[in-house]
Amino acid sequence: MWLALCQSLRVSVFLDALHKRPTSHTPIWLMRQAGRYQASYQAIRQKVDFLELCRTPELACQVTVDAVDQLGVDAAIIFADILLILDPLGVDFSFEKGMGPKIATPLRENAQIDAIPDEIDVEASLGYVGESIKLARAALDVPLIGFCGAPFTLASYAIEGGGSKNYHKTKQFMLSDEPRWHALMDKFARALGAYVSMQVDAGAQAIQVFDSWIGCLGPLDYDRYVAPHTKTVLDAVQGRVPTIHFGTGNPELYPSLKKAGGDVIGVDWRLPLDEAWSRIGEDRAVMGNLEPATLLAPKDVMCARATEVLKRAAGRPGHVFNLGHGIMPQTTVDQVKCLVDHVHEVSAR
Repeated sequence: MWLALCQSLRVSVFLDALHKRPTSHTPIWLMRQAGRYQASYQAIRQKVDFLELCRTPELACQVTVDAVDQLGVDAAIIFADILLILDPLGVDFSFEKGMGPKIATPLRENAQIDAIPDEIDVEASLGYVGESIKLARAALDVPLIGFCGAPFTLASYAIEGGGSKNYHKTKQFMLSDEPRWHALMDKFARALGAYVSMQVDAGAQAIQVFDSWIGCLGPLDYDRYVAPHTKTVLDAVQGRVPTIHFGTGNPELYPSLKKAGGDVIGVDWRLPLDEAWSRIGEDRAVMGNLEPATLLAPKDVMCARATEVLKRAAGRPGHVFNLGHGIMPQTTVDQVKCLVDHVHEVSAR
C-alpha cells in the first residue's frame, strides 16, 4: 500500500501543477533529459543510429526510462524526434553526423506542396511511437509526456532544407503566397493533430508542442500566419490531457502563444519568470525557465540561479521547473541530478 501511495504522489505532483493545483514541491523535468550527455545513451547509440533508436520501441522506452531513473525527475518525455512525422508526409530527411537534420528535397515548388497528403495513417506510419509510449507507461512511476513539433517549425525545416539562422526562404514563401502557405500549414497541422491524438490513445498523459523556431517572427506575423494552425494541433487533444505550448526566442510572443492555446506556456530564459508569467496571465500554468548553459557553471552558481527562478515563481500553483531549452551535450548527469535534487529540496512545502 505504501509503495502504491508513493507512486500515486509522484504521478500527481506533475499533473497537479499542470492543472494549477497546489503541490508538495515544484515538479521538475528537463527538455532533452534523455540524450548525448548520458553514458547510457551513448552506449546504445554505438549500436544503432539515431533514427533506428527512435523507431525501435524497446530502445526508445529504455532511453526514456533511464533518464527518469538517473535524474529523479517528476515526469518523463517519450524519446522520439519532431521530424518523424515528415515520413508519412512524403518529405525525405536524414541526420548527418555533426550536421543535424537534412531535408533531401526542400519544399520550393508548388507541385511538392500539392503532393503532400491531406491526411495520414498515423498507426501505419508512426505506430512505433505509440508502442514506445505503451512500453514506457508500463515501466514508469511518473507521468509520461508525448510531443510533436509545431507546424511552423516543421514547415521551416522542410522549406529551408535543414537548420537556418535567418529563415529567409520560409519567410519569403509565407509572405509571397499566403494561400499556399496556409494550405501547407493546414496539411501539417491536421497530420500533427492526428499524431498527438494517437499518442494520447497510447497512454501519453500530457502533450507538448515544440515551436523551437518561432522566435524569428513578430506577433503580427505569428497571429496571421501561424496561430490558427498551432491551435488546430492543440485543439486535437484539448480536454483529453493537459497541453504544453513551448515557443522560444521572442518573449513578445507569449500573449499570442497563449491565445493559440495550451494549458501551460513554456518560457525560455530571455525574461525573468515572474515577468513572463505576468505577460501570459495568472490563469495559465507556466514551465521554465533556467538558462541551459547554467548547467555548465559551478554547482553553487547553478543552484543559486535555480533558487532565483523558484523565488520568482513564489510558490504559486502552476509552475513546472524546466530549462529555457534543452540540456546541452556538454552537461554531466551528476550536474543535472544536483539541479533536480536542489529544486526538490528548496521548493518543498
